[in-house]
Amino acid sequence: MSYKRSVTSAILLPLIFLMFVSCAPASRQVEGKIGVVVTVMPQVEFVNSVGGDRVSVSAMVPPGANPHTYEVTPAQMAGVSSAKMYAKVGSPIEFELTWLDKLIAQNPDMLVVDCSKGIDLIQSTDPDEPGIDPHIWTSVRNVRVMVKNICDGLTRLDPADTSYYEGNRDSYLQKLDALDADIKASLEGIANRTFIVYHPAWGYFAHDYGLTQLAIEQEGKEPKAAYMARLIDEAKQKNIKVIFVSPQYDTRSADAIAAEIGGRVVSIDAEGAKDYLDNMRKVAQAFKEALR
Repeated sequence: MSYKRSVTSAILLPLIFLMFVSCAPASRQVEGKIGVVVTVMPQVEFVNSVGGDRVSVSAMVPPGANPHTYEVTPAQMAGVSSAKMYAKVGSPIEFELTWLDKLIAQNPDMLVVDCSKGIDLIQSTDPDEPGIDPHIWTSVRNVRVMVKNICDGLTRLDPADTSYYEGNRDSYLQKLDALDADIKASLEGIANRTFIVYHPAWGYFAHDYGLTQLAIEQEGKEPKAAYMARLIDEAKQKNIKVIFVSPQYDTRSADAIAAEIGGRVVSIDAEGAKDYLDNMRKVAQAFKEALR
């Protein structure tokens, strides 16, 4: 083989491999395991915590992607066709409103579990876009319900292993209870209980712990100048020095407000974090430090 051909092969083979990986199906089925598809990354931990070594889980919206605008790839669509269960968030999140019917049509025999069943949905804090806040998983207390719904789905598919799933469920619920207690204790006694965030993903968290969320984003878009000015005035009045952002969204408006109030921008991830328990502890610490 010539030197030129060797170099060409050395370049092309890794590229071919990367193309194959990037086009991998949404739900890689592992022999002997229940293939489960979820919408957002935090749900991966919920399913794995209940299903253990009996499940193979994948998320439709990958880390760093926006679940309000994400487009399903052909490979993901093909992967859904072999899944046994889809654990939908169940609240009116745009991804599911746009894609869920198409995913179900791809696999009509797939069990669809509504993770929001039994959860009291709250209104969005965006006054310009009234409606239901879809980010139910930012409440640790809501996740208790989501996990129970996931367990019910797995036992329907695999009743012989009911005790296994229920044992795993109860173990994870204990971890959620401990996390909830820790967050509540860490935020008690803080006088300033209002925070500003770009994307209004933390309404359920705020509801649980007596906080007030102010969002920069309006109707899913960049804010108008007059609204920015009002937020800046309110931040100064309430001595708010931290603007929270998410990695899935543009930070320019948040940067501008932070500059005006002499504050800083802090990134917290509601939608793309896979390690839910660890992420929520980090988020709670970030709120505690910002609201001192």
